[in-house]
Amino acid sequence: MSHVEDELTSQPECWTRVAADAAGHGGALPAPGERVAIVGCGTSYFMAQAAAALREGAGQGETDAFAASEFPHGRSYDRVLALTRSGTTTEVLDLLGRMKGRTRTTAVTADPGTPVMSAADDVVVLDYADERSVVQTRFATTALTLLRAHLGLHTDAVVADARTALSQPLPEGLVDCTQFTFLGRGWTVGLANEAGLKMREASLSWTEAYPAMEYRHGPISITTHGTATWMLGRAPEGLADQVRATGGLWVDGGLDPLAELVRAQRLAVAVAAARGLDPDQPRHLTRSVILIP
Repeated sequence: MSHVEDELTSQPECWTRVAADAAGHGGALPAPGERVAIVGCGTSYFMAQAAAALREGAGQGETDAFAASEFPHGRSYDRVLALTRSGTTTEVLDLLGRMKGRTRTTAVTADPGTPVMSAADDVVVLDYADERSVVQTRFATTALTLLRAHLGLHTDAVVADARTALSQPLPEGLVDCTQFTFLGRGWTVGLANEAGLKMREASLSWTEAYPAMEYRHGPISITTHGTATWMLGRAPEGLADQVRATGGLWVDGGLDPLAELVRAQRLAVAVAAARGLDPDQPRHLTRSVILIP
């Protein structure tokens, strides 16, 4: 079993633990009414997109998401929340350094032995969700579960759905598809982006991701026999029938969207195996991007 496969199967346990601990981290996480920016790189940026939409949708305050390298320094925030598994990513550390003494910062990380521990004002360490693999799975979803629980949006049903996602077979014919499109709405747009990234990283697949209502505005033109369109969350009315009419495979995300992301992670590993690739050795990637001045 690859590291990434071993780690992705541990997600229900990680989510249960972080949800139980969420109240204890409340002082380090955004308070209701704060104007917040959530930042990250790669997978963490996509989790930031999901978390920002959840928080603002829950009425907790205006919340934006940015890639750390694209943070708009002309804007004012009450808190900047950084998601960083490694705690060493250059863009995140640079941003936290610029915020020091100006804006309250929080980092959620997996490694307490890294520079982010002193770079941020507050730190939440999820060391039990750390990973040996380059390809992120459990840290990202555990960090998002922490924020969902902090907002009162996590339930035991989410964990149950994750166990279902791990135990049920993938849809027939999905592994053989040559192209994969992931769709989301609201907070699940970030999850769709992450699902596409997992497929690219682990299996070198041709993948795309869009807000579901945007799919009709051009992207559906690539859909045909041998392609798959996967909806994370509730689909817009009529979209499934439109995809099926093209001959493409429609995958209906009936589980909690975060559990659907677990299914997409499994697909990435399965496609890698079918293509003779090692998901623990993704091409051109390292666990953390550290830039030398």
